[in-house]
Amino acid sequence: MRTHGWGGATPATYEEAITRILDAASEAIDERGANLRVAEVARTLGISRQTVYNYFPGPNTLLEAVANRSGVRFTQRLAAHLVGITDPVDALVESVAYTVEWLPSDRPTQLMLAHDFTKASTGVTSDVARQFGRGILAGLDVAWAELGFDDAGIDDLVEYMLRILQSFMVDPGRPPRTGDALRNYLRRWVAPVVVSEIAAHRR
Repeated sequence: MRTHGWGGATPATYEEAITRILDAASEAIDERGANLRVAEVARTLGISRQTVYNYFPGPNTLLEAVANRSGVRFTQRLAAHLVGITDPVDALVESVAYTVEWLPSDRPTQLMLAHDFTKASTGVTSDVARQFGRGILAGLDVAWAELGFDDAGIDDLVEYMLRILQSFMVDPGRPPRTGDALRNYLRRWVAPVVVSEIAAHRR
């Protein structure tokens, strides 16, 4: 493990070093958004930029790691919030609404849904964003396969859900919908899509 510096408090393990770098980067993102400077992260930790690069090759890699960690933590919290909800419409509406209400407080995940880390695809259709969406659906107590959603159907549903999230990020509304108003709006326009897919499978 590379242990140069660290302000006199060298990490005991490689994992601890990673965690401390991600914590410092997350704080920087909260303050500066996507304009993350490795030098600022290094200065916060009392290490050199090269030490940060030893763990993360560049700013985009670091941004992606912070966003991924934030997304994983959220999907775990969302799964706990929705435990026991097996109706696909109820689960999808609540998962989207809960995410919309949570996103403004989590800049790393906002960046994940809006930023192109790899230049392979953009924003909401990137591999990182799709992984986040699949994590949300996988955490639901919904028997998607039994309802007729194969892998391609899940991928389409993930993209549809991510595009909804993106639209709320770009323009949350005037005033922004929250609580019952948000859930009723989603139920009115999202439910028919899910119900029609299930009905088509059962014909």
